[in-house]
Amino acid sequence: MELIDSHAHLDFPDFDPDRDAVLSRAREAGVSTILAIGSAAGPEKLDAALPFAEKHSWIYATVGIHPHEARLATQRHLQEAEAYAGHLRVIAWGEIGLDYHYDHSPRDVQHRIFREQLAIAHRVRLPVIIHCREAWPDCLAILEEEQAGSGFGGIFHCFSGTLDDARRGLDLGFRISFAGNLTYPKSQPLRDVAAALPLDSLLIETDSPFLAPQGLRGKRNEPAHVLAVARTLAAVRHLSEDEIGALTSANFRALFRLRGPAGEEAGSGASGVGG
Repeated sequence: MELIDSHAHLDFPDFDPDRDAVLSRAREAGVSTILAIGSAAGPEKLDAALPFAEKHSWIYATVGIHPHEARLATQRHLQEAEAYAGHLRVIAWGEIGLDYHYDHSPRDVQHRIFREQLAIAHRVRLPVIIHCREAWPDCLAILEEEQAGSGFGGIFHCFSGTLDDARRGLDLGFRISFAGNLTYPKSQPLRDVAAALPLDSLLIETDSPFLAPQGLRGKRNEPAHVLAVARTLAAVRHLSEDEIGALTSANFRALFRLRGPAGEEAGSGASGVGG
């Protein structure tokens, strides 16, 4: 079985005690590729994901400013992020978007930084990783204004919206990624969305160290646990685990125009993505 974890925060201190073991367990579970997200450390550490992508040929990186930290972002940070986006192992911009659950940054500031980052992502020719929490109307409106016609698309990470929200994303070229919350007993509405979407739009992720799947809730999540998401998605779609793993892996590679499992592409970088 092949699995791709399309969203993991490998730089978080939760992994400091045993990061190498975490990565070994991921490989043993069938994870061929991890997309390491480089935004959560904040705008003073925009290269947070790069060391993992530089060390491991099966790990790729992103760069971007999370909506939580939008209030801290300056033009210097945006310029630095744009420079990092030229790194051979960076294949996406993000995670970026809007978060109205915590409102760590004022909403007008979130909107401005979101739009500015979308403009840069277009300029550097990268797909975008979208974080949206309790902000779907505004997030989709901004994407439809700024992203329509770009041709780059991206990922709705840890999707939590409605089927209509997802379909609007599909119209903009996005894939829909499901995380550990897909496995929770009260997440039937989310499983209904997963059941209704086109197969070629589906991705899986852990968002580790967050959102451990059912049975591990309250514990640290890690990339190996993407298998639990694959199992739930397979059951929802009446497919085997092998089939859903192969399908979501192919969808990931198609989005980022990667030729094969990342471990077979040492040194090749993000061929075809960065222009």
